[in-house]
Amino acid sequence: MLEWLDPDRERAGERFEEIRSRVTKILVRRQCYEAEELWDVTGNRVCHRVEEIARTYVGDPALYFYGVARLVHLEWLKDEKWKRERPEAEPPPRPEPNKELERIHACLDKCLQELDQEDRELILKYYEKEKRAKIDQRKELADERGITLNTLRMKVHRINAILEKCIVACLDESSEASHVLAG
Repeated sequence: MLEWLDPDRERAGERFEEIRSRVTKILVRRQCYEAEELWDVTGNRVCHRVEEIARTYVGDPALYFYGVARLVHLEWLKDEKWKRERPEAEPPPRPEPNKELERIHACLDKCLQELDQEDRELILKYYEKEKRAKIDQRKELADERGITLNTLRMKVHRINAILEKCIVACLDESSEASHVLAG
């Protein structure tokens, strides 16, 4: 993703931070009290699609981030509206866990154990809290490690990529094993 923003890695990191700052400011001005969380969603969505879009996208990559952030914000607004209109109602019931979801969770647990202890603790702490507490937790994590929030986000993104590859491989293995057992 950094190469898409700028061939120079340092300038790309600065550009990424500029985009993050601008998106969160826009969201705050739109009275979104979860601006940091929406930025995380935006950043993750762009990161997951960057390989597809970087080859053909023409123009400033920041505009792509802004467009994704706008859509994420609309999703958030829709969810907030539902909560306001039905404050006494409970959210729709969650479906019963299925075998596929259980396999995914088992693979996630296995892949988390394969990470070194520092990365495992970082990724678990990074996602453990909600709303404002999550923002504060992430600032503490960066401070403890003597790095910027942007560097922390990039480190978490790399760990997520490792986990994703591991989970996909694990799921492939478990589906092959179930075919052997069934056959």
